[in-house]
Amino acid sequence: MADMDDIEVIAFGEIDDGVLRDMAAAVGGVLGADVHPGRSLPIPTGSCEPRRGQYHAQRFLEALADRGRQGGAIMLGVTGLDLFVPRLNFVFGAADRSRRVAVISLARLDAGFYGEMPDAGVLRERAVKEAVHEIGHILGLDHCRDPACIMFFSQTIADTDAKGPGFCEICRWKMAGSA
Repeated sequence: MADMDDIEVIAFGEIDDGVLRDMAAAVGGVLGADVHPGRSLPIPTGSCEPRRGQYHAQRFLEALADRGRQGGAIMLGVTGLDLFVPRLNFVFGAADRSRRVAVISLARLDAGFYGEMPDAGVLRERAVKEAVHEIGHILGLDHCRDPACIMFFSQTIADTDAKGPGFCEICRWKMAGSA
């Protein structure tokens, strides 16, 4: 498993600074890492799939990898756009372990997406869970069978809401054993 070093959070397009700050602080607390903001990036050229009305997550990962990094930092992109990968209708996020980059989408994490009243607290909690999940992949973890573990694969927002912000005992053991 890779060393964590620190985490750089990078906005793609317009993301509320408060959401980014709150998310970065909470992610740092869960992972015990130094999480800091990086320079924002534009939406990657060619990432929009007009037929789907969504954006290809891989293009965001490539943009992060192309940007370069300070030291060995993990780079976490955050966008408000709806992301997808081939063979899936949507993704809350995606990671590239070898390049130490990940991206999350706030689009489907926002209660407003489901016709509910927007709730900044719920959005923050969901964003933290998704960020920790994707960073877990960068650190060498695969999906977990425990629905309460942060590494459980979320097929729905209910799956995300049901899992905790931390790792189950088995995933913590895997992380500790590979460090």
